[in-house]
Amino acid sequence: MTIVQFLVLGAAMFSFGVYGVLTRRNAVLVLLSVELMLAAVNINLVAFDRFLADQLAGGQVFALFVIAVAAAEVGIGLAIVLLIFRNRRNANVDDLDLMKL
Repeated sequence: MTIVQFLVLGAAMFSFGVYGVLTRRNAVLVLLSVELMLAAVNINLVAFDRFLADQLAGGQVFALFVIAVAAAEVGIGLAIVLLIFRNRRNANVDDLDLMKL
């Protein structure tokens, strides 16, 4: 496989993630779209690391950092969404323009 195929896959996944962030109203689906965007970044990082093998192996290390950030984002993000859902009885991001609980 060539690097172009991996980059097209990463670009498509990132585009779907951006579309999901911009169009979804449910906060959980917005978080899922952000995770899709981070997975696309990981694909690109590992693809560049694989096809530039004579350089430093930085792409895989950066991918591990992105995975760690994604895990923290899921934990904190879902906790915030659950607290908002408990107080407001919905997780609609359109209703969160005023952050008064």
